[in-house]
Amino acid sequence: MSSITTIPAVPDFNQFASDNYAGICPEAWQAMQDANRGFVPSYGDDAWTEQACQSIREFFATDCQVFFVFNGTAANSLALAALCHSYHSVICHEVAHIETDECGAPEFFSNGTKILLVHGEHGKLDLGAVEQAIIRRSDIHYPKPRVLSLTQATELGTVYTPQEIAAASRLARQHGLRVHMDGARFFNAVAALDIHPSEISWKAGVDVLCLGGAKNGMALGEAVVFFDQKLADEFEFRCKQAGQLASKMRFMSAPWIGMLESGAWLSNARQANSCARLLAQELSSIDGVRIMHTCQANSVFVEMPELAVNALRAEGWRFYSFIGAGGARFMCSWQTTEEDVRHLVEAVRKAFRE
Repeated sequence: MSSITTIPAVPDFNQFASDNYAGICPEAWQAMQDANRGFVPSYGDDAWTEQACQSIREFFATDCQVFFVFNGTAANSLALAALCHSYHSVICHEVAHIETDECGAPEFFSNGTKILLVHGEHGKLDLGAVEQAIIRRSDIHYPKPRVLSLTQATELGTVYTPQEIAAASRLARQHGLRVHMDGARFFNAVAALDIHPSEISWKAGVDVLCLGGAKNGMALGEAVVFFDQKLADEFEFRCKQAGQLASKMRFMSAPWIGMLESGAWLSNARQANSCARLLAQELSSIDGVRIMHTCQANSVFVEMPELAVNALRAEGWRFYSFIGAGGARFMCSWQTTEEDVRHLVEAVRKAFRE
């Protein structure tokens, strides 16, 4: 990438707050438009949805059960509910989305399954801590561990390798646990590792993956992918009961066809990751800025003096101070450009001068 030089005139102050802020990419938009013709059966009983399911099976190079829901909270919560009884527990990282950002939905949809938290550096589970959480008690008074939940890419922008996922899966299997993966930014992880999607999913021991579409350039919609198809028994009833069965399902499923068959999922993820790496590189050269976690996917976490943070916000820049981890989080999306990065870097430099 070229070094940062000229600063164009008008920044987009919302650009780095979240990859959810980005619009719909052309391939997803075109697929929705293509599906918008004639009369088509509803509730997923249509050719578009069947083709989308088949595209996902081909993407992972395996047979699997696929369901489409509106958002990541529903995907995670319903998937975990399918894996657990109410007296079970789910082990996850202390900053996992299912713990910090889903308003108790996993517990609600599973009728009370408890979330057990473990630590780990840079958003990754410490497997020693995981095992302690599993074996610490086995009496009837304790919520029985049933699921190990991984986030890929993690909430702190790091990425699990195939070996790390396989090790976590082996530990889970040793203790009779299933493996769930929150893949809201799974595409970014695949792009970062430059490997086949199967290598960090079913081949590494993942039972069910919640595959994110919205953060990769779609309007909405996540795919719940059951690699162990037995676990998907009656899952369609869960979707219906939870208000997640779209009547005009083709508009939620068709974009998956456009994204996967065109390869846009990969180019979008690479663009976001590349901009994040450039941003991390440029910010790290500013005295007083510390990159908190290795930038592997599409997020950059930085530690800055409060005066600089306040100066940026006073200028209109929007970004999150990340819950549970501290620092300022800057997200790059498929729509982020080098020009956008230039704007932000110059704004940070200016904040330090003021």
